[in-house]
Amino acid sequence: MPTGYNIINVCNRLDDEDNFRSYFEPLEQPSMEAAASRVQSISQSGISSVPPEYIQPNSTRPQLPPSNKDPIPTIDLDDDLSSLQKSLHSACSEWGAFHVVNHGVSINLLRDIQCVGRTFFESGSTEDKMEYSCQPNAPASQGYGSRMLATQSNQNNVVLDWRDYFDHHTLPLQRRDPSRWPHFPHHYRQVVSHYSDQMQTLANHLLGLMSEILGLGHSRIQEVVGEVYQNITVSYYPPCPQPELTLGLQAHSDMGAITLLLQDHVSGLQLLKDGQWLTIHPLDHAILVILADQTEVITNGKYRSAVHRAITNTSNARLSVATFHDPARTRVISPVFEPPKYRPVLYGDYVSSWYTKGPEGKRNVDALLL
Repeated sequence: MPTGYNIINVCNRLDDEDNFRSYFEPLEQPSMEAAASRVQSISQSGISSVPPEYIQPNSTRPQLPPSNKDPIPTIDLDDDLSSLQKSLHSACSEWGAFHVVNHGVSINLLRDIQCVGRTFFESGSTEDKMEYSCQPNAPASQGYGSRMLATQSNQNNVVLDWRDYFDHHTLPLQRRDPSRWPHFPHHYRQVVSHYSDQMQTLANHLLGLMSEILGLGHSRIQEVVGEVYQNITVSYYPPCPQPELTLGLQAHSDMGAITLLLQDHVSGLQLLKDGQWLTIHPLDHAILVILADQTEVITNGKYRSAVHRAITNTSNARLSVATFHDPARTRVISPVFEPPKYRPVLYGDYVSSWYTKGPEGKRNVDALLL
């Protein structure tokens, strides 16, 4: 099992004014040396074996070939209210993740966000991409990176995830600065802004439905979360010569309230269910909903966050777009039901714990159990 974590680069879900510098090492420098360390560059170099720093410990390596089963629920938001509430309650309480269809987000927008993301990674020059690198020595910077979280194995070796990413700060609006986002393709910034707004609408709708199903007011969960801090992370998983030794993204549950994930046509996401890793195959025009840790706390464990990870393959690059909806770091999150099963937590403290101790499945939310 991993014994600890080093923060190499954090571009996700910390408010711009956060001062967690004592928890972080210097971030990646926008240099050609850093460019050479991007996973995409390593993959394109023609290597036949994985560099040692990407090799997972035996205990966390994926079992390949992955499972072909995909029993994850699919929720049709156009169903009649009774059927919708029944299926949604089952998915939230038994899975913590599910596909949604007829979600109100246009198919063209789903295609556009994937297209601009893929264009950035596959058509941009190295020099152009490195212009948007996460800023050095800025713990809350957004931008282009590779090393967000590094696991330490039992031998104290750093283990990295096999992925590159671009992280965007999108909400509240005062955090949204499109000038920090790629200028290519020409409509990149417009697409991300529009996608951000649509994801916020869908997240609010889903949280409202969940709140009603639990017998709470429509906005009760949203009231506990407070003002939403939204980040959109486009992840790019290049082909890997030895996928049996690597992970695109280590196992974790998301730290915030709710995550909306868009997958391309390449399988790679896995969900931990009843002790088994199940591959969640992409579903055309669907959005994958992943409940996060603060929703588990708010609902007093009635709805559970989902542990998931990403695996790699030898031949096809994979792209995903994850939209995270989190509380402000100053927000105290606590259960709405009595007696509480979780202790209240200041979200900023939870974030620092998640990054300094590492996710390692659900260890951080489980530490809140009374």
